[in-house]
Amino acid sequence: MNGNQAAPNRGAEAEGPVRPLIIAIDGPAAAGKGTLARRLATHLGLPYLDTGLLYRAVGRRVLDAGADPNDPAIAAAAARALVPGDLTRDDLRGPPADAAASAVATIPSVRAALLEFQRGFGRARGAVLDGRDIGTVVFPDATAKLFVTASPEARGRRRWLELQQRGVAAELAVVTAEVRARDAADAARATAPMKPAADAMLLDTTDLDPDGAFAAALQLLRPLLAPGN
Repeated sequence: MNGNQAAPNRGAEAEGPVRPLIIAIDGPAAAGKGTLARRLATHLGLPYLDTGLLYRAVGRRVLDAGADPNDPAIAAAAARALVPGDLTRDDLRGPPADAAASAVATIPSVRAALLEFQRGFGRARGAVLDGRDIGTVVFPDATAKLFVTASPEARGRRRWLELQQRGVAAELAVVTAEVRARDAADAARATAPMKPAADAMLLDTTDLDPDGAFAAALQLLRPLLAPGN
């Protein structure tokens, strides 16, 4: 299957227009959803968007200006000024970017500024999108929804190993604590809190490597995709 052979959404009328194939993948940090989403996009011949990078890029713009990511006016202005090149920066990962992203993501005007960008990207020709509110807010009518998670300990270790590979000094206990804190902040925010959509399929990757997670995801998605995928 390629991007021109999108399967219709469940409930689509047989005689109606075929809607783009949209796979919504949500879940907490370091659960493996980004790696999985990119691989699924390649497999299905669809564009991929890491929506978390949008918020990280907004947060980084605010930090670069020496401002507070919790300031609604400054964060919203940064969101409106976002350009595609902001998503390719090398400093969108790590504790400062994590904290700034979580802060700006709680601001309704920031989310509003980025919402149409995400929807336009997906509706153009289908897409695999990962984030924290894709299936609940951005695309509640997505073809399929996965909520990818793992234990805080497993996710803390994954994030710690990423930092080690980049030469960033960090303590495993501290990184794991930061993962837990971000989980709490993302789940408790008033605007679009992180939670599984009511019709999302749960995929726990605690004991899965990337190949295992991909195989498990395909097994879950296969009934919703065209034959051969």
